[in-house]
Amino acid sequence: MLGIVRQKMLEQSLKKIPPAVSVLRSYSSAAKQMTIRDALNSALDEEMSADSKVFLMGEEVGEYQGAYKITKGLLDKYGPERVLDTPITEAGFTGVAVGAAYYGVKPVVEFMTFNFSMQAIDHIINSAAKTNYMSSGQISVPIVFRGPNGAAAGVGAQHSQCYAAWYASCPGLKVLAPYSSEDARGLLKAAIRDPDPVVFLENELLYGESFPVSDEVLDSSFCLPIGKAKIERKGKDVTIAAYSKMVGYALKAAETLEKDGIDAEVINLRSMRPLDRSMINASVRKTSRLVTVEEAFPQHGVGAEICASIVEESFAYLDAPVERIAGADVPMPYAANLERMAVPQVEDIVRAAKRTCYRSVS
Repeated sequence: MLGIVRQKMLEQSLKKIPPAVSVLRSYSSAAKQMTIRDALNSALDEEMSADSKVFLMGEEVGEYQGAYKITKGLLDKYGPERVLDTPITEAGFTGVAVGAAYYGVKPVVEFMTFNFSMQAIDHIINSAAKTNYMSSGQISVPIVFRGPNGAAAGVGAQHSQCYAAWYASCPGLKVLAPYSSEDARGLLKAAIRDPDPVVFLENELLYGESFPVSDEVLDSSFCLPIGKAKIERKGKDVTIAAYSKMVGYALKAAETLEKDGIDAEVINLRSMRPLDRSMINASVRKTSRLVTVEEAFPQHGVGAEICASIVEESFAYLDAPVERIAGADVPMPYAANLERMAVPQVEDIVRAAKRTCYRSVS
């Protein structure tokens, strides 16, 4: 029932929200388009077909085809032994999944929203993330925790939090956040194939967005390396580092900045842990300026970690203070006008980039 209500709310809200994607300069000129939803669904399908140890579990993943239709068609194809509908008990089914991973199978656990993963965080952190280390490498935990993360639209503070920094702070986990369909396919495949626990943070508002994909991306063998960022747009004046939906906002900001003669380089982080520090530092050493963008709370965030890395490794290359753009340091408001003020907007990124370039900000 919760999934049905949330789906209707999402469909209504999406009609009011303009797409964040405009120019994707580093993608191939392929004419084929794929939504994030289809990219995730196809990745799950192909990995389940290739490896009989992979199975899915979570609330409404089977009979209802997934709260966001990510698992559509998989119950019919693979049966109830590999697509398991669970009760509304994140602590229970996450513990079962981690125990199964101890024995060598590969669970993919869906949280209807990562806010609900708080009910299961003991299993994620203490059972999944630490077991390989505590067993001296004798026990691997090949498990994926996936689902929508961060702000959606009109769902209030308890359903709108970003957990990238939470999970990225924990040794033993790998934390990924796709932006495009290429990211979604390649990173989810990599996560399922990885011998360690992976937290896979999707974005609810991106599920219906379409992105260009090449034949290479559509190949069943396609896989992206974990821990490697991607330069979505090359530039020379300022580096903008972002992840998930904020990459689209960064690209739109770069278009606006170009009209003012500022050539912005946009980095799609893809991976929060491990973080591609070398690419970020190399870009900043070229542009001498940095803006980080995330929806999460500003304190102890991913942007703060990136700032620390730049100060430690590339401080002498900076020509301006680093700018951090993040969500407001308050629980997410429910009112639509306040909600918009609580998350970064394109104009916020533009103003920050101009400040780093010592341009006037209107």
